[in-house]
This record gives sequence, structure tokens and C-alpha cells, in this order.
Amino acid sequence: MKEVFILSAARTPFGRFGGSLKGFDYFELGAMPIREVLARIGHDGKVVDEVFWGVGDTSVCKDVYTPVAARQTLLAAGLPAGTPSISLDKACVSAMSAVQLGWRAMRCGDIEVAIGGGATSFSREPFVLRKGRFEGFRMGNVELEDPLYRLGYKDFNPVATDSGVVALKHGISREEQDEWALRSHRNYGRAWAEGKFKEEMIPLQITQQDGKTKVLDVDEQYRPDVTLDRLAKLPCIYGSPTVTAGNSPGLNDGATAILFSTKKAADRIGVIPLAAVLGMVSVAKEPNLLPEAPALAIERVLDQTGLTLDDMNVIEINEAFAAVPLVSTKMLAERYYGGDGNKLRSLRERTNTNGSAISIGHPNTASGARIIMTLCYELRRRGGGIALGAICGGLAQADACIIKV
Repeated sequence: MKEVFILSAARTPFGRFGGSLKGFDYFELGAMPIREVLARIGHDGKVVDEVFWGVGDTSVCKDVYTPVAARQTLLAAGLPAGTPSISLDKACVSAMSAVQLGWRAMRCGDIEVAIGGGATSFSREPFVLRKGRFEGFRMGNVELEDPLYRLGYKDFNPVATDSGVVALKHGISREEQDEWALRSHRNYGRAWAEGKFKEEMIPLQITQQDGKTKVLDVDEQYRPDVTLDRLAKLPCIYGSPTVTAGNSPGLNDGATAILFSTKKAADRIGVIPLAAVLGMVSVAKEPNLLPEAPALAIERVLDQTGLTLDDMNVIEINEAFAAVPLVSTKMLAERYYGGDGNKLRSLRERTNTNGSAISIGHPNTASGARIIMTLCYELRRRGGGIALGAICGGLAQADACIIKV
């Protein structure tokens, strides 16, 4: 099994719903970080053997019916037409799974260099008209459906509802979730002020409606004025007992890309790797147990690598809701530390140190790769170490990844 290394990684700033990125074509949005990761190593797309791309709702694409989103994105980025690609949809897990597919192929010797990542544009989500083709509308009003309302799956509870129930099952209150949300914004604000996102984020020049140009170099989801009092006043959503708009991420726009390779390929193209990928796993649980899934993925990747939680210098568990890192860290403390309260506090102190989806934003099929690159650059600023990232989504699937600098 060959070693796999990250050569470069970049992302757009993440935009708010209806924010600065709402006007970007979906394929161009994804093409930007692909071009950037290649520019950073001084090579063109000829070095890339394959592209693995996280894709969610394709109705935001120009070609709604069966777009080949990965291929259309890589062509927009200027990669050669002979570059094969895969578009995959695992909801929020997609971009980390995209990297994992390339990682697996490299370890088996099938490819040497790949790009993994993904893009999401919630702002370009259209309304849906169902049953119009054959059943027709002869008279009366026509009803449009908003796919973003009660976001989730028709045959299951809204994910916010299940996550709130699971949080209470683990003894995690609404107040704790609000406190974690506030912590996320504060950690992000401190990290951004210290310039910690400059390595990963591509500043974008955006022409506004008045014709003026602004530079977007901050994630628009971040709210510096958040307080516990404001969070406490927000109502729970979709019947959830604990989940609110404040302790959840937004519906965000953005794209991410990671260029990674075998050691042999890195030496051949003359690039010093940023980090090594030590392990990656995918898991799944019962569909209603979303907040528990990252804990299971973390257990599996620790088993895969032979490492322990104590080996991890920094951790990120995606804030699909504040309930997710709170539930997963509690489960991990029970599994590895016998529920020791001091160990749990120490584990949480190392988790989401620069914020996560609540403050950074969550363009869902791009977020998994964002977690990997944020951890990679954080380790480099610390002078090295080992980091663990995990993300859940798609009816309680989850991925986890361990990297080393």
C-alpha cells in the first residue's frame, strides 16, 4: 500500500444564502479552487490522473438532467479533456469521500495524482413544480415546492429534528448547544483575525449591483455579534427539541479542492508535500442517529491507523449542528476514557479550535475537503503533529480522516 500526500489545498470563501456567491455559475465556482491548487504547485492539469468530486443537488446546474458535474467542472478549470472524473453524492460527506476514493486508488497503485473536493450552491436552488408533465394543470393555482424548506428526506424526519432528540438522549441540553455555537463564532473570529485562513482561502473580487468591486476574504456565515442571549431567543426549528438556526450552520455556497499524490509522483513533479494522509474510513448508522456517526467513524479510523485520541494534536468534527461534536465527543470520552469529565473537557478543547460549520459555513458537498485542509494548515502553523477530522451526513453516514505534518 502506497503512502499518500497532500500537495496543495484551497477553497473559496463560503458565502451566505443569497450572499456574495449567489451569482456564480456552479461549474465556475468549483473550477476556481481546482485552478488554484494547480497554480500553487506551478503545474497545469496534465499532472492530474483523475478528479473525484462531491456533488449534491444537481438542479443548480445549467443542465439539470444528469449533468456530469465533475467533468464539466474540470473542463471549466482548464484540465485536459482526457482527464477522467467521478461525481459522487453522499450529502455532507461527499467531499471527504471524494478524497478517500482517490486515496484508495493510489494505495492500490491505480493512479498517482488526483484532485478531490466538491462544490455547493444553495443560493441557486430552484423551486420545484411536481406532476406537471403528465397530470397537467387545466385550471387553478400552481403550487411550487421549496426543496430547502424542512431540509432533509421525505421518508424520514428532518435531520434537525432527529439531531435534537439524539442530543437529549445523551444528556446534552439546548443551552450547551447554544454555548458551543457561540464558541464556534468566537474561535473563528480569533482565527480569522490571526490570519489563519489565508493559506486555504482564495480572496475573490466580486462585482456588486452598483458596479463597484469588493474583495471577499472572510466566510460570510461568521457573525461577530453573536451572544448567548440572542441565541437563547431563537425558536427551535421543524419540531426539534433543541436545534435552532443559531446552533446550526447556514445554507452556504462554496467550493473546495485538494491536490494529492503518491510520494513517487510528488518527487517526480518536484513538490514538497504539505501533509501525509494516514487513514480514511466511511461508516453508517441507523438513519436517525446522525450526531453519533462521527464517533463511530473516528473509532474506525483509530483502529485502522493504530493511533489513539491522545495522539491527536487537533480535531475537527463538523458542526452539522452543535449537537454533532457534543454528542460525538461525549461518546468518545465514554468509549476511551470511561466518561472521565476532565478527559472530555480536554478532548473538546482540542476540537474545532478555529470554529467549524456554524461559523465557517457549510456548503455541504464541499465541507469534507475543507475540514482536511483546515487541519493541514493548522498543523503546519504549529510546527507539525497529527490531526483528526470527521463529518456526518446523508442519513447518518460519516467519514473520518487522520493526517500528519
